[in-house]
Amino acid sequence: MASAEERSIEPEKQRLLNQHKEKHFTAGEIVRDIIIGVSDGLTVPFALAAGLSGANATSSIILTAGIAEVAAGAISMGLGGYLAAKSEADHYARELKREQDEIIAVPDTEAAEVAEILAQYGIEAHEYAPVVNALKKKPEAWLDFMMKFELGLEKPDPRRALQSALTIAIAYVLGGVVPLVPYMLIPRARDALIGSVCLTLLALLIFGYAKGYFTGSKPLTSALQTALIGAIASAAAFGLAKAVRL
Repeated sequence: MASAEERSIEPEKQRLLNQHKEKHFTAGEIVRDIIIGVSDGLTVPFALAAGLSGANATSSIILTAGIAEVAAGAISMGLGGYLAAKSEADHYARELKREQDEIIAVPDTEAAEVAEILAQYGIEAHEYAPVVNALKKKPEAWLDFMMKFELGLEKPDPRRALQSALTIAIAYVLGGVVPLVPYMLIPRARDALIGSVCLTLLALLIFGYAKGYFTGSKPLTSALQTALIGAIASAAAFGLAKAVRL
């Protein structure tokens, strides 16, 4: 059954729309959360393990500290993602209530704002007047128009906060386990460090390439940049641990 929006479109235009289905990437928020979680998960435990290796800690101590850091980091990052998404939802709700009140209290002013928005796109007064009048007859559509075009706000998914928290936390754990794997298998910390460096840099290259591919950046450049950041972080931690120990 066709929706009200589809029924309002001329049959010929609807036929053209049905024939031409554009393929847009619409999972930007999820990808952003994954990038945040994995990038920090790969880098922070990697730097911690390198720093403890520089202090001549044993593999078991590094592994214990690393697992504790991954657990704490996943909780912290997940909570941060939850609060950020919750703040966005609260902000949207406040602005929605404000716009609702303004449409009721000062409809003429809000109608003038609609005209101003349309005029910014080069639409003449005789062209946007029917649009303004049509929106005034449909309060919900009018409110949605103001939220999108005046404030630039999209209605958030009510499940977004929890999804963001879980996505970031899981991504952090998956990324954080990678640099710790060699310490699970190799008793000598110095040898495990070499394995951790190789494995983590490979993971950073793969992750950076995937990040560049999905975000529209140059995948190879993104891969090199991501690996470089991880290498610098771990080298700094290793050198600092060495300096402090001396």
